[in-house]
Amino acid sequence: MSALIERDRRARQRRRFVIGLSILAVAVRLFWINQPYIDRWSWRQSDVAAIARNFSEHGFHFAYPQIDWAGGTPGYVGTEFPILPFLAAICYKFAGVHEWIGRSQAVVFFVVLLPFFFLLVREIFGCTAAVWATFFYSFAPLNVFAGRSFMPDVPSLSLALIGLYFFLRWIDDERPMLFAGAAIAISLALLIKLPTAVVGAPLLFLVWQKWRWNFLKRPSLWLFAAITVLPSVAWYWHAYQIAGNFYPNHLFGAGGIGIENFSWYWNITRRIATSSLTPILAMMALIGLFVAPRSKFSGLFHWWFAAMILFIIVVGYGNRHPWYQLPLVPIAAVLAGAACAFVGSKISASRIAIILSILLASSFASLAYLYVRPLYRSPAAELRDAGLELKKATATDALIIAADTGDPTIFYYAERKGWHFLEKDGIYDGNPSDSGQAIVDLERLRDRGATHVVFTVNTFWWLEYYPEFAQHLAESATLVETTSEFRIYKLATVTK
Repeated sequence: MSALIERDRRARQRRRFVIGLSILAVAVRLFWINQPYIDRWSWRQSDVAAIARNFSEHGFHFAYPQIDWAGGTPGYVGTEFPILPFLAAICYKFAGVHEWIGRSQAVVFFVVLLPFFFLLVREIFGCTAAVWATFFYSFAPLNVFAGRSFMPDVPSLSLALIGLYFFLRWIDDERPMLFAGAAIAISLALLIKLPTAVVGAPLLFLVWQKWRWNFLKRPSLWLFAAITVLPSVAWYWHAYQIAGNFYPNHLFGAGGIGIENFSWYWNITRRIATSSLTPILAMMALIGLFVAPRSKFSGLFHWWFAAMILFIIVVGYGNRHPWYQLPLVPIAAVLAGAACAFVGSKISASRIAIILSILLASSFASLAYLYVRPLYRSPAAELRDAGLELKKATATDALIIAADTGDPTIFYYAERKGWHFLEKDGIYDGNPSDSGQAIVDLERLRDRGATHVVFTVNTFWWLEYYPEFAQHLAESATLVETTSEFRIYKLATVTK
């Protein structure tokens, strides 16, 4: 009886600890929740934010998301299922346009996921591992920053993990509600972010553990596959058609597949082991790969990890973006949690276990803070400032040429349409090879209706490095605003 009471007491302590941990994790993500989209991932968030505002201002045409860098055209593009910008646009109608509306969506999905994540790990590795895994998952630098960014990655991963938990439970007792929850969650996860399809590896592992080759004979699994896959097939086919039929003929995520050289993957690996996870989490996860207790479903995260390695290799170019490796965070957190539980089970003295736990947790938290802090800095602040000035200084129908290194933040805050400079088929085309190329591109866009051109501090050097282009600009445009951050020129009207 006393043992049962003691077990209940420990369970209540763990529950209170996890709740407190969750509250702290949410509070961390609410820090600077209304920060403008000028942080390290400004360009990706500004695109999503532009789609949201265009929904709000130009009609809620869900199937036709619009960006701002397609000149005077509507700017329809093929994207992920745009449920997040669509919901933000609805909120704009009631609360106005605010950055916290877009950012808070990732926070909400993170909050909803946490209990499911804890239960998933507890189901496989036990309560101690689940507590540690929840701690690591909550404060890994990559997850903290992505968890307050206006991007689809955290919502998609959260839905995938929720679906994985429901599927694990359904494997055991095959209740219809668990089947429906798993199918709907996974289906939405794939719609919101297609690369989340790597979650298919742990799902396949569970199926294989349960039925081996007999899974091919189970109609319920074929139904599950249809529910999860067919909506994505339909949507992404539609997105492909949009990209093919409308300028700038852009499909988000296209071109990411490609195997790169060794140094490319080494840089990705180094980034994962440091700024994405911290060296401590990476080290504990590697230990967990070998010491995690073996059980019926313990290989689930090993399969997912193997699938992620294959994904990083095959989608080598796409993985230049750190958010593509976000699924590694729960994998590493779970394996590290299992490692902590294993090491703890080998320590008989509770005082030593407590001291080591405090040292591990504080070291991880300190490194997480050091690595995540630089991501909040404002490398795109001058883009936002230039955009706000353009909003004041130009007519609403002005078309802007922006030498912005491909970051659409200028267009978002200017609330103006335009083109990146240089531009090729609607897409940013890098720096000019010489003055002649810059002049040709400028004149081509002026012929298409461009009224202003803007340079930021990152592209001021163009005006010195390409002297013939600078001379041409001086003859064909008037400098209307100059600061230490940007220069805005009004182009002379083209006479025909």
